[in-house]
Amino acid sequence: MTSIQIFDGNDTIGGNKIYIEEKGQGFFLDFGMNFKKYGDFFQEFISPRKPRGIHDLLQLNLIPKLNIYRKDLIPTDISISSFPSLNVKALLLSHAHMDHCGNIGLLNTDYPIIASPSTIMLLKAMLDTSSAMLGSDVAYYSLKVLNEDKRILKPERYKDYGRDFICTESFSEAFKEFLNLSTKSRTKFTEGSLSLLNDFSSNFDIKAFEVDHSIYGATAYIISGDKTIAYTGDFRLHGKKGKKSEEFIKKAKDASILIIEGTRAKREDVNESEDIVYEKSLGTAEEAKGLIIADFTARNFERLEMFNSIAKKIGRTLIITPRDAYLLNALEKADEIDRIKDLRVYRDLKPINKGWEKFLKNSEREISYIDPKEISKDPDKFIVCFSLFDIKNLLDIKPYNGTYIYSSSEAFEEESEYPFIRLYNWLKFFKFKIVGFEIIEEGARIKPQFTKGYHASGHVSKSDLVKIIGTIDPDIIIPVHTDNPEWFSKNFDNAVLLKDDEKYTI
Repeated sequence: MTSIQIFDGNDTIGGNKIYIEEKGQGFFLDFGMNFKKYGDFFQEFISPRKPRGIHDLLQLNLIPKLNIYRKDLIPTDISISSFPSLNVKALLLSHAHMDHCGNIGLLNTDYPIIASPSTIMLLKAMLDTSSAMLGSDVAYYSLKVLNEDKRILKPERYKDYGRDFICTESFSEAFKEFLNLSTKSRTKFTEGSLSLLNDFSSNFDIKAFEVDHSIYGATAYIISGDKTIAYTGDFRLHGKKGKKSEEFIKKAKDASILIIEGTRAKREDVNESEDIVYEKSLGTAEEAKGLIIADFTARNFERLEMFNSIAKKIGRTLIITPRDAYLLNALEKADEIDRIKDLRVYRDLKPINKGWEKFLKNSEREISYIDPKEISKDPDKFIVCFSLFDIKNLLDIKPYNGTYIYSSSEAFEEESEYPFIRLYNWLKFFKFKIVGFEIIEEGARIKPQFTKGYHASGHVSKSDLVKIIGTIDPDIIIPVHTDNPEWFSKNFDNAVLLKDDEKYTI
């Protein structure tokens, strides 16, 4: 008897928390942060209080009420002992986007994480380069200890602990060394275990398949027990690795249960591909005068490589941020591809470099930094990879004009439209030509309107969903990662729509 229980992500885009169990042994498929639910209570300057551990998240029903969390994150004025326990053997992680991995750091550290080499390296580099949100400390963590007032937690100083990882493919010694090093001064790092999926034993036979998505390392899984379950994670067919997704689809034909993402089930299909994005962006870049800014989704390194190809074709050099350089250096530990060698790295004007920046510069490799003054002298020579969060650096570059190419996802909710208005103000201040979006008036409000062709979604289209489900032909379809689960029940007689916490037994 196989059971499937969805604790989150059944009717929202992201926040996947799926639990499958058979013969008393279970696995989580992702354990992500639900941005929509978080957004009901939190925003940029209002966030869950770290000194209160999981208190705020439980109180606001942002995580499931289960007895599966780290004991050191539980202050004395709450208890999880009465919540249901689960027999978690491991967690299967599809990829390193926060809506799939952002709550893993809350989980009991006895649960090993199964993931691809690229995903593991990105998790490590992401944590090294950011101040972790509660729950996003996936690659390693610091223990919390009780303060004098035992409702308050504080971190154990100068100690970090690595989590246990099970890698879907073989890894190098350089991979292992990077996973187990600390870039923080005076911090002692205690290694977690690192093993291979082929050596992992459980009631289920687990096979991992690389798929195409907007982040490298995305993985789909086929889990075979009494029933065979295929889990897509996030995937698409129209990117550079579309053939990888097609290979997974062929292998999934034996699955009787398909757990599939439906991000775009509410949206009309558009003609899109990474090739179209390349041609549109190349045409714009060829005509551009002055500095070019390329803005694309964080960690979409396929898009970064595309803009590097464009830069070479038109005789420019691509400039990336130090954080992107660090993440690309980490990716090289997984796939041995040097993506930095032809790039320049922007030099921030600040007095002190953080530990990860010193490590990259002093311990890892020769980095070709570029000062903003050099860019301002000859802006026609460069394409700079900046997002809204980097745009303030234009105050140091002082460009007199330029072209900005927006090559990222559209805003689908009113709240996410506000940053575009700020971005527009910055770009207009520096007299940039804006390509990819414009600001329009609609009724009584100002909002962005996006230009098709400069971005290709990281998710499978509605027509491709129909084709994929027809090819796999499962007995049961369970949609996740969608705000339109009803589309599946309208189009497929064997679709099963699960509510939060509902257990479905086969």
